[in-house]
Amino acid sequence: MTSGSLASNGNGTLLTHAPPTTESLSGMVAFVRAAESGSFVAAGRALGLSASAVGKSVMRLEAKLGVQLLNPTTRRIGLTHEGARFFARCKRILADLEDAESELFHSTSSPRGRLKISAPSLGARLLLPHVPEFRRRFPDIDLDIDFSDRLVEVTQEGYDAVIRTGRLADSQLLARPLARYGPVIVGSPAYFAGHGEPGTPADLEGHACIRFRSPGNGRIEPWRFAESDHSFAIEPRAALTFNDMEAVVAASISGLGLACVPDFVAKSALESGLLRAVLVEHTRMEGTFQILWPPSRHETPRLRAFIDHLAVRLGGSPAHEMRFQAA
Repeated sequence: MTSGSLASNGNGTLLTHAPPTTESLSGMVAFVRAAESGSFVAAGRALGLSASAVGKSVMRLEAKLGVQLLNPTTRRIGLTHEGARFFARCKRILADLEDAESELFHSTSSPRGRLKISAPSLGARLLLPHVPEFRRRFPDIDLDIDFSDRLVEVTQEGYDAVIRTGRLADSQLLARPLARYGPVIVGSPAYFAGHGEPGTPADLEGHACIRFRSPGNGRIEPWRFAESDHSFAIEPRAALTFNDMEAVVAASISGLGLACVPDFVAKSALESGLLRAVLVEHTRMEGTFQILWPPSRHETPRLRAFIDHLAVRLGGSPAHEMRFQAA
């Protein structure tokens, strides 16, 4: 009832009632337990209170309502007519409250719900091998992953987190490193059988090279190498050029030439023997994948589960988190 509402005490007398209070709720619990057990002593035992405290709580509730709820004249506490009606309503209210508490507890203790993630196009090669295990561990989490090189507005577009490389100009995001990566020069065993292997980056002039053109800016990516104290890039003559990294890898597997691709993109082909890496001593790790997310006082369990899973599987430090600094 709202403040100032009217109710009858069953005898035709109209009473005004204040809004329900915490004391009303505790009195309701005491009343229900006493009515169920038929004893203030038993109710007190169940609630961890004295029989006197239970009785006084019920009396305060009766005084507030202006009606007698319990009839303690018999050997066992009984319900008055008004008490029986009120008891049925109180049971439903307390059951609903318990259901609400249980639902909230499980929603925060057991990861569940939808996660919207943005990742770069090449991120599929990095993430997808680890999705099956994540789904087995957390079947109640629904993953919605957008593989795109577009730089999304994390909070404005409703993303829970983004996976990116390099530095983003957003100092409000938290970040955690997931995996380091670098370029690898690869070719098929058939290609090497027919053309030999380059010994240095300069030897690439005598090889067929498959180049990658960025679909975002249209530029052909240079091939990056490193010496002990510096890095450098070369642009070998292109026998083939594709704007799709999967096509670059497939062409190299087919024996059409050498390719320079991120190591995680070639990982499965290297492990299966379809490709072989060369010039390894001239390349090094130069980039880091990070997962970034908006800071929140109550980080959802589903986001925490996703971040921890990727960090562990991809080699990121579980303990390392930092506020992302603007470039």
